[in-house]
Amino acid sequence: MSNPQHTQSATTPSGLKRVVAAAMAGTVAEWYEFFLYGTASALVFGQLFFRQTDSPIDGIIAAFALYAVGFLARPLGGLVFGHYGDKFGRKRLLQLSLVVVGITTFLMGCLPGFDQIGYAAPVLLVLLRLIQGFAFGGEWGGAILLVSEHCPDNRRGFWASWPQAGVPAGNLVATVALLLLSSNLSEQQFLAWGWRVAFWFSAVVVLIGYWIRTSVDDAPIFKEAQARQAQTKQQQLGVVEVLRHHWRSVLVGIGARFAENILYYTVVTFSITYLKLVVHKDTSQILLLMFGA
Repeated sequence: MSNPQHTQSATTPSGLKRVVAAAMAGTVAEWYEFFLYGTASALVFGQLFFRQTDSPIDGIIAAFALYAVGFLARPLGGLVFGHYGDKFGRKRLLQLSLVVVGITTFLMGCLPGFDQIGYAAPVLLVLLRLIQGFAFGGEWGGAILLVSEHCPDNRRGFWASWPQAGVPAGNLVATVALLLLSSNLSEQQFLAWGWRVAFWFSAVVVLIGYWIRTSVDDAPIFKEAQARQAQTKQQQLGVVEVLRHHWRSVLVGIGARFAENILYYTVVTFSITYLKLVVHKDTSQILLLMFGA
């Protein structure tokens, strides 16, 4: 995504807070669903969507493999959403990504398991995961840019950091939702249908985020940059050109996130499996520990 220079005064403080709230609302909604999928992969998907073997590890490994599919789709989503976000506006693409993630997450909660439709169950799950991951790729960078383009130069780092706080906030909401369900249902009820309620609840979370985002608009500097580009008929760099001429920067950007993400997802996904299979904690205990973490 391009990041035009400021050419006029930044958004007023009240307007800036509204922009930050809109960016955070979407980020919370999307990471609610991302964490929900990771938790369900460790607790539910391995048992419901794959053929069962003598080892429970087999199903969990298969579920985590599907979890990884979303990470493969995210960079492509970032490139595509970034390109069209520059062309049509941050707000429009952010709303689209939010709706796509909400629909795919809701549909995951409706999928029948392996016992009902056989291998079609993991196939449909991986398809939805690919679409979800693709849409996720357009969310975080777009939310950061939406805020930063509204900010005064001397406070941009501070205000642009707030959407990132939506990541742990989304994790927290997902943990609370699953904890409430697992605490009030038996292990069998939670496995049979309780987890689905958390996925269906994503529709409510997304609607709230979408409604908040309707109250903001793209920054004046972004609109000015679009107008100048249209007047000069200047063509922005496409995905192919970026990868051809700036591939080193792209690889450095990807590599800079490796260690951080490995540590983070070790905590929020692998640790759940370890607590379940090795420490033999029940689902409510695990989620309570995750809530504290």
